Amino acid sequence: MKYFFTIILFLVGFQTSNIEKESAFQDGEWFKFKMSYSGFLKAGNATLSVKDTNLDGKPVFHVVGKGWTTGAIKWFFKVKDRYESYFDKETGAPYKFIRKIDEGGHTKNIEIKFDHAKKIAEVNNKEKNEIKTVATEKDVQDMVSMYYYLRNNIDVAALKIGDEIKTNMFFDAENYGFKLKYLGEETIKVDVNDSDVKVKTLKFRPYVMAGRVFKEEESLTLWVSADKNKIPLRIKADLAVGSLRADLVEFKGLKHSFQIEF
Repeated sequence: MKYFFTIILFLVGFQTSNIEKESAFQDGEWFKFKMSYSGFLKAGNATLSVKDTNLDGKPVFHVVGKGWTTGAIKWFFKVKDRYESYFDKETGAPYKFIRKIDEGGHTKNIEIKFDHAKKIAEVNNKEKNEIKTVATEKDVQDMVSMYYYLRNNIDVAALKIGDEIKTNMFFDAENYGFKLKYLGEETIKVDVNDSDVKVKTLKFRPYVMAGRVFKEEESLTLWVSADKNKIPLRIKADLAVGSLRADLVEFKGLKHSFQIEF
């Protein structure tokens, strides 16, 4: 359960292109996800919100992600996570990332500042009172900014079933390679904003490291709306013990109309 909110943010990746596209999101966008364990046990909730602000004189988007356990699970494994990212409104490049978590007593309080000209990240581990500098990859993204950057740059027309998509991300104090496979389109039923509707989606299979948490390398499946919003509607994860599912249950402030099928 300690990874339930990280899964939502980490697993949303798309094929990107250099063609300038209309933004997929705006100030005021807000999502709420419901988490369930092994298909029936309510596990928790997570939210993502977008706000316009300024950071060191630069116009940026400030995204805040929160995740917490609910119901019976919180009595034996309490999770309270908070993620924040400040990224450029034009380029999507991240300037600051914050990860403050408490997952069953496992805590972290990390702040990362990115210097894109020097290709470095200053990692401030506030719990250990340690600051270190780490070299970053070209066009680095943090785990939150990457999702919004790629929403704006998805090239649906270029995707073919079986395509493997690769990108890079900086998390805590390390660079990570991220890969996922495009599985095609699928229409699914969802219950959002108290309405049962059918939605056309793009389906992906992210690759993860098999072992202690995930059952195997292809343990995850992700469904993203095929409209201009490109929002995550459902995520399923087969864990080493049981399975985890996240469903979008509420949203507001979408920039584009939410497309449903009849």
